[in-house]
Amino acid sequence: MDKREIPVSQANRLINSGPVILVTSIKDNQPNIITLAWNTPLSHSPMLVGISIGKGRYSHTIIENSKEFIINVPPLELLEKVHQCGTISGREGDKFKAVKLTPEKSCRLKAPIIAECIGHLECKVKDIFDVGDHSLFVGQVVAASAAKDFFDVCWRIDKVHLIAHLGGNKYQISGKPIQVE
Repeated sequence: MDKREIPVSQANRLINSGPVILVTSIKDNQPNIITLAWNTPLSHSPMLVGISIGKGRYSHTIIENSKEFIINVPPLELLEKVHQCGTISGREGDKFKAVKLTPEKSCRLKAPIIAECIGHLECKVKDIFDVGDHSLFVGQVVAASAAKDFFDVCWRIDKVHLIAHLGGNKYQISGKPIQVE
């Protein structure tokens, strides 16, 4: 198999094909959204997840101060809005209004969930790690919900397509489920 060198500046794209998420937060009763592809489960007990956010991002400051965030899982139908949320700043206005998404009360936090999303993990910040030009926010999941038609122990990708980010403005969708016996 012939290989070619990849610039180190693009190395993360070799492993960055997980689900794109929309993370909501709130400051002074003004909700905000950031599109992220750098997210990961960290622990089962307690249930911990991690999100990585650039230090200059508006959401970074909000989450650092509020100590909470919500991971919202968007379906393919929201692709254009997901991309828009990643290209405009909440510093300049209400992203919910700008991209026509609906904030809805969450179960346990002040930040809203996104009504059009199919899954939600409500997280309290347990720790923040400095990781170069980003911070890794470790969140303890305090509540979770999913659209019953699309989730049954795991995502029903035969019924819904999740969005993965390949880098820049390139995305892919989840495909056929495969079970190994």
